Amino acid sequence: MHNLAIALSRKGFIVTGSDDEIFEPSRSRLKKQGLLPDAQGWFPEKISAELDAVVLGMHARIDNPEMLKAKAMGIPIYSYPEYIYEQTKNKNRIVIGGSHGKTTITSMILHVFKSLEVDTDYLVGAQLEGYDCMVRLSENAPLAVIEGDEYLSSPIDLRPKFHLYKPNIALLSGIAWDHINVFPSFDIYLEQFEKFIDLIEPNGHLVYYAGDAYLAQLALQSRPDVNCIPYDTHPHKTRNGKTFLIVDNTEIPLEIFGDHNLQNLNGALTVAELAGIDKSEFYKAIQTFTGASKRLEKVAETDDWVFYKDFAHAPSKLRATTAALKGQFPERALIACMELHTFSSLNKTFLPLYNGSMKDADHAFVYFNPAVVAHKRLPEVSVTEVEKAFASSNIRVFTELKTLLAALRNISWKGKTLLMMSSGNFDGLDFDQFGAEIMRTLRE
Repeated sequence: MHNLAIALSRKGFIVTGSDDEIFEPSRSRLKKQGLLPDAQGWFPEKISAELDAVVLGMHARIDNPEMLKAKAMGIPIYSYPEYIYEQTKNKNRIVIGGSHGKTTITSMILHVFKSLEVDTDYLVGAQLEGYDCMVRLSENAPLAVIEGDEYLSSPIDLRPKFHLYKPNIALLSGIAWDHINVFPSFDIYLEQFEKFIDLIEPNGHLVYYAGDAYLAQLALQSRPDVNCIPYDTHPHKTRNGKTFLIVDNTEIPLEIFGDHNLQNLNGALTVAELAGIDKSEFYKAIQTFTGASKRLEKVAETDDWVFYKDFAHAPSKLRATTAALKGQFPERALIACMELHTFSSLNKTFLPLYNGSMKDADHAFVYFNPAVVAHKRLPEVSVTEVEKAFASSNIRVFTELKTLLAALRNISWKGKTLLMMSSGNFDGLDFDQFGAEIMRTLRE
């Protein structure tokens, strides 16, 4: 929401906003743009006939006094995905969806477009290097690259966000049940992707990962006018901890690695070609892509140790990320830690889907804070239940951060890899500081 506010202000709109709490980095960015409210809270008296529209965030309550005032006055109320469509409906919209990988694929496409000076609007869900705002809306850019999240749009619009974008070019990276709080069964979740495909513009394109059986079936069932294009893992090799693409018997070095990222790259390549980018130009530009923030992001390293963090939290993401790191550094022991933090991951119905999801790690540590379970008003989860759900002999479960950190500090890190995965932050753990601490012990 704060990125959208900044983007609209930069486009020349008069933008005001409100919230009951404003956190960093939103606060500093809004202040720099001159958009930070004078006071926190809700002020219905500021809703007037001068407003052209109100954009409602997902976390506003259904009884928000400003929204109710706008509704009573007949002022148009949009969710942010609805308003993004309003601003891009005359552009060629590229929408990247899927249960995993969508932020990385969107970031890859934007990286290539920026390198090649392709004028495009965008919306992406992670901080990217070289960008100070993750939404851009302009008058003249012919393209809009949009990360299409399947979560709900707003309290008064319960459609998934990606149903509102109506893509000309759509990409789906895979389907793995998530957001159990709003999609209580896999069939209901799957249906959202079927609807998304049906919302592709006439004579549009669907690019999809061929290795996903659900996507392959949905592609077969799609409208005859939708051009369906499958993609798979790009041919590659790994040598001395470095990954190379294999293209026409030549090797192209990359900064990223792992089969999942090589699938993402091939999907991004297919989309870029549909947008008119030459293959050779794509390969040249992608060599400098280092990844999206918190997506297999390197925290610290020495000659014989490395520490990565990742946003992974769903079972499919844990499998892909642990497999990627073990495959990249096969000679090193992999210590993988993940935090159960989301509504789905702490739900007893969902937990069994984690079966074997960290089996590629030499040692797998799972952490959850019982206070978070209580805050989400979920039934208590026991250590035994979590161990049973992950169902592999390498699992240790922790419910106190200090105990987890003590176990990590007790490890001799030379010749090993550390991976920490969460959509949260391990109760505020400073990853950079912890990485520096391990580096000091390695030097001693």
